[in-house]
Amino acid sequence: MSRRPAFDVLTATCPSRTSLARIANKWTAMIVMALAPGPMRFGDLRTTVDGISAKVLTDALRDLERDGLVARHAYAETPPRVEYELTALGQTLQAPLRALGQWAETHIPEVLAARETYDAQRAHRAPQRRGTD
Repeated sequence: MSRRPAFDVLTATCPSRTSLARIANKWTAMIVMALAPGPMRFGDLRTTVDGISAKVLTDALRDLERDGLVARHAYAETPPRVEYELTALGQTLQAPLRALGQWAETHIPEVLAARETYDAQRAHRAPQRRGTD
């Protein structure tokens, strides 16, 4: 009986680390959330994910397709039509990413206040040598 290898994202050589890094990328999370309702064309996806460049979106979609999270469907039409949609594997990311998005929206006032406090404290500190923080 073969045993499935144990994966540990905290281990430098663990292949699951690359998946976590991809999922933790801000554009990946936004693309997955944008595709949650269903298939989208590239232009619609770019409009929905405000602020993403065409190159970054293209690269992210290719990476997600390679990882089996997004499927690309090209239709033999004139003009050409391409749609992207979450695969079954990609759909498993919806709940955790939605939870993270909701957390961010709920707690952004506290995060902004913490940043303001931190920045104010740093501004009043005496200059220190580099590397002593």
